[in-house]
Amino acid sequence: MQLRYAFRVYPSAGQRGSLARAFGCARVVFNDALRVREDARATGLSFVTSGELSKRLTAAKKTPGRAWLAEVSSVILQQSLRDLDTAYRNFFDSLKGKRPKMGPPRFKSKRDTRQTIRFTANAGWKITPGGKLRLPKIGDLTLKWSRTLPSTPTTVTVIKDSAGRYFASFVIETGPEEVFPPVTPEVGVDLGLGHFAVLSDGRKIDSPRFLRRAEKQLKKAQRALSRKDKGSNNRNKARIKVARAHARVADARREFHHQLSTKLIRENQAIAVEDLAVKGLARTRLAKSVHDAGWSQFTAMLEYKATRSGRTFVRIGRFAPTSRVCSACGVKDGPKPLHVREWTCKECGTVLDRDINAAVNVAKTAGLAVSARGAQVRPVPVPAQRDEAGTHPEPRPTTARQTGIAPL
Repeated sequence: MQLRYAFRVYPSAGQRGSLARAFGCARVVFNDALRVREDARATGLSFVTSGELSKRLTAAKKTPGRAWLAEVSSVILQQSLRDLDTAYRNFFDSLKGKRPKMGPPRFKSKRDTRQTIRFTANAGWKITPGGKLRLPKIGDLTLKWSRTLPSTPTTVTVIKDSAGRYFASFVIETGPEEVFPPVTPEVGVDLGLGHFAVLSDGRKIDSPRFLRRAEKQLKKAQRALSRKDKGSNNRNKARIKVARAHARVADARREFHHQLSTKLIRENQAIAVEDLAVKGLARTRLAKSVHDAGWSQFTAMLEYKATRSGRTFVRIGRFAPTSRVCSACGVKDGPKPLHVREWTCKECGTVLDRDINAAVNVAKTAGLAVSARGAQVRPVPVPAQRDEAGTHPEPRPTTARQTGIAPL
């Protein structure tokens, strides 16, 4: 599989200027190629191939209007054309139903707060013995190494995010090198808002609610931004403050997801989760809380870490009635409103915690060997049926059809 390892980059003032020039050249090449293809489509001509676009790029470097494209590495310009091909391919695949619906490629703006350039192996970039990243026509960039790379990277992408931070993202070809020793437990995970995750063994992980906790600071920064004049330097400074506040929230959420997913992968041999309709939930009044939870990012981490560590990851269908079925006897008890957090099975009389019961059913639906003990809150005596209660003046024989009596 391919993994990405991102590290913070601290370029100097001159290197920031070189990176800005590279970002601008890659953006111009992308927009020029997109305009050529859109003009061909508007006039009824055939689709312009990637080879033809590459030839036009080489010719454009020799013209006075595009001579400055030669000031940056030619690799990042060619990779910009590859990005356009990928955007078109994804759009055509969405029209064929091979992937979710998406729009056609759009022109990039110099005001976009996120900029990227990509260097492949033939660009001549390398990591110096001193631990710096040497990029052609940019120089040696200082990186904050948080870990060692498991193998030689194939590509490196330099990213400038909306908060003005720079990152170097390395693509690593890796296999299951970090296989954990086998363990016995298997667990089902029910994701929610009251608790971020409820496990089939009865454990509940509280939701950190990073966005909710930072709302006061975010509102203050956003109000300060709204009072600045558009186009002024003060507005740009205020925009960066807002972006950095949001970046801190996103970083904290990502760190929480990494720690929890790694813990679950280490402790369990198999993990089952439910395929939630996040897009649908994001259109409800719970949209902010749904986005704050970040379920998709968490389940994606579980999936790739399970693959890499030799664990089993199962995603069950979103229409499985995990909250309606008693995990003790398997009887479907019907839908329940969200405020009902505990319910009693009418068939066996078990008092069930809604979330733990759902986690147990997730695991059972996935075929995992889990016990329903975690779903049971407390056992209660099963009351006698109405036609069984009391005594009768004349004894009558009991039959297997009588309610509450199992046939012999």
